[in-house]
Order: sequence, then structure tokens, then C-alpha cells
Amino acid sequence: MEGSIEQRYAIKFCVRLGKNATETYGMDDCISRSQSGRWHKAFLEGRTEVADEQRSGRPTTARIDANVERVQELLDTDRRLGIRQIADTLDISTFAVHGIITQDLAMRKVCEKLAPTVLTQEQKDL
Repeated sequence: MEGSIEQRYAIKFCVRLGKNATETYGMDDCISRSQSGRWHKAFLEGRTEVADEQRSGRPTTARIDANVERVQELLDTDRRLGIRQIADTLDISTFAVHGIITQDLAMRKVCEKLAPTVLTQEQKDL
């Protein structure tokens, strides 16, 4: 996300220099050509903010602290559970369970067991 903000600043700078959308895209082609064109047009029309605007819609409810704790408790009882089994047991989507395990709990699959990604040397030797 931070990289796209920096790219938006670069596009905004190019607009101030008077470059067109094609020249702007040619300088830094990390984002898509169409997205670069949209931001270029927005800055030409007077937009000053590079951050995304607020969106309406339902906020995420699956990766809350309560669900992270529930997944942690379930994994403490049996580390061999799969993502689908955890999702079915807790009635959460598999995508949310995967995010909780990999990002919130910092775990990954090691020898058919979910284990923390940061292991001590003693734990690695087991």
C-alpha cells in the first residue's frame, strides 16, 4: 500500500511538471497503465489528496481479536488441523482463517503441523 502512495505522489509531481499520462506512465511502470491514467486525470481535475477515499460497505468482521483467539485455542489443542477444518469448526471463511494463521499468528505449515515462523535453534533441532 505504501508503494502505491509513493507512485501517486510521483504521478502528482508529473502532472505539476506538465507531463501527459503516457509520459507519466513511461517514467514509472509499476502500476497499471489504466490506473496511472485514472490518477493522472484526477490530479489534472484538481484532486490534491493521494490517499484513498473512504468507501462504503461492510467492514471486515472475520479477522477480529475474538476470532484470532478462537483459532489460537483450536490450534493449541491440535496443530495438525487444516485450514478447511478450522474454518468449518469456527464457521469462518477459509480465506479469513488463512489470514489469521499466516499474518496474525505468524504460523506456517511445517511437517504437517502449523508452527510459528520464528523458531529458536532448540525448536528447529526437534
